[in-house]
Amino acid sequence: MFKKIDHVGIAVKNLEEAIKVWEGLGLKVDEIEEVPDQKVRTAIIHVGESRIELLEPTSEDSPIAKFIAKRGEGIHHIALGVDDIEGHLEKLKEAGYRLIDEKPRIGAGGAKIAFVHPKAVTGVLLELCQRD
Repeated sequence: MFKKIDHVGIAVKNLEEAIKVWEGLGLKVDEIEEVPDQKVRTAIIHVGESRIELLEPTSEDSPIAKFIAKRGEGIHHIALGVDDIEGHLEKLKEAGYRLIDEKPRIGAGGAKIAFVHPKAVTGVLLELCQRD
């Protein structure tokens, strides 16, 4: 059903400062991308088959800005890789899981993404991620 942990999303106030911290650990940022629909800039760090996704808000009304204002910087979500995101969403909906997205949208790197509400998943914002 699920392939792997695709990435862990980390909300940060300042992308450049966060990059310095993570690169100071010996990791390397492979790409930086702005995702206008989600009002974020992302920095992608590959770690084996998984990734760390640093997320900086580009607007005060972005979900990441609201998260930081409420909880501070830190882990925002966990993304699980899937082959058939539409099928997964349908199964979760039928099973009674509360979805934020009933249909996938396009996220960083052109991936199809959809979120499951944290109240449905023990307080964790869960992202489904399909990369073709």
